[in-house]
Amino acid sequence: MTIEAAVAIGSGIIAHSLTLVAFGLDSIIELASAGVLMWRLTVEMKEDREFSEAAEERATKIAGALLLALALYVVVSAAWSLWRRQGSDFSVPGLVVASIAIPAMYALSRAKIKVADALRSRALRTDAVEAVACGYLSVVVVIGLIAQVIFRAWWVDGVTSLAIVYFLVKEGREAWGGDDCCE
Repeated sequence: MTIEAAVAIGSGIIAHSLTLVAFGLDSIIELASAGVLMWRLTVEMKEDREFSEAAEERATKIAGALLLALALYVVVSAAWSLWRRQGSDFSVPGLVVASIAIPAMYALSRAKIKVADALRSRALRTDAVEAVACGYLSVVVVIGLIAQVIFRAWWVDGVTSLAIVYFLVKEGREAWGGDDCCE
């Protein structure tokens, strides 16, 4: 994911592509979420159950906040891009990394969801949802880049980046609100 983030953000900056930068930032959020999840699992191994449940709640809220932060970034950046009528350039490296991420994120998210359900872990479930979001964002990036080539329209990048916001907000709110996904 570190390579994915670097390629996506670098390509996005060069091509002035919000969807690529958002895709790269999502990868960074996934890495941060994985770190939070590792902390939570370490707490469970070392502490009592009550403390572990508190760590679970905190880890879930952090992951939810990260999803909401990404949604806010995408909305603000897309609005700015559309208001300024600023398009982006085509990016071959961005297309390649997003295309590879689609099946990779699908497989990763399915595995994480399976483990989250078995462990009844909201934190791991939220982390899995971030992988799903990355997969959807990958599809959006690929569609957006291909649409740019076909339609040559300046607004494609801003509009395609907004396609993922509903999902990010929905899952972020559920995680933040503590909806029990695993019962």
